[in-house]
Amino acid sequence: MAKACGVRLSEEARKQVDVFRQNLFQEEDSLNVADLTSLRAPLDIPIPDPPPKDDEMETDKQEKKEGNGRGGWLGKGKGHIDYLMRKDLNSPFLTVPKCGFLPGNAKVLALLALIKPEVWTLKEKCILVIAWIQHLIPKIEDGNDFGVAIQEKVLERVNAVKTKVEAFQTTISVYFSERGDAVAKASKETHVMDYRALVHERDEAAYGNLRAMVLDLRAFYAELYHIISSNLEKIVNPKGEEKPSMY
Repeated sequence: MAKACGVRLSEEARKQVDVFRQNLFQEEDSLNVADLTSLRAPLDIPIPDPPPKDDEMETDKQEKKEGNGRGGWLGKGKGHIDYLMRKDLNSPFLTVPKCGFLPGNAKVLALLALIKPEVWTLKEKCILVIAWIQHLIPKIEDGNDFGVAIQEKVLERVNAVKTKVEAFQTTISVYFSERGDAVAKASKETHVMDYRALVHERDEAAYGNLRAMVLDLRAFYAELYHIISSNLEKIVNPKGEEKPSMY
């Protein structure tokens, strides 16, 4: 006779899979944004005015004319060098504006506050399930090891899910690093509009990644519930029938 399975899946786990946090994904407005441009955070970085083209051309002509007559700027004396230094310091391209406090994207940060605890919870549950199954693996001996093979397959899948969930945490860290680099470049090279666009692209890409994370979390919960509930008896009692002792 097979040993009766003494472990049952809790009603809480069953409900979590049935509903599977659909309120978080389907009813949360912040996870159902159609216009991604609304996610863009304001960048309080001054944009310099371009230099007047006419004045620039006249200055270039004057410098070339003076340079031809005096052998270049090295022969113009201290007064002309001071003039060039004053002109360069007044250039809008060389004057770096001081940017104030630049906060992160509030909408993305609000989503992270919702999703990060879900990622941590699933990772902890995977660790708990792995420890539970490992303690149920029987002593290696001759006989029916089919149940042990099932335990190993389930362990392999749970470990794979745990690895993917850990990758989610890495993705979140990379977002902050890459966005910080983009904001730093935008504040330094204020006349390059592509760096500003790069910041917005990072935010929109992060939003898409967070939506995908929620879908993956739901799929992982459903998969783990299915594989454990379908093989629960073999996981708990891998040897099946108990053989009477010969002594």
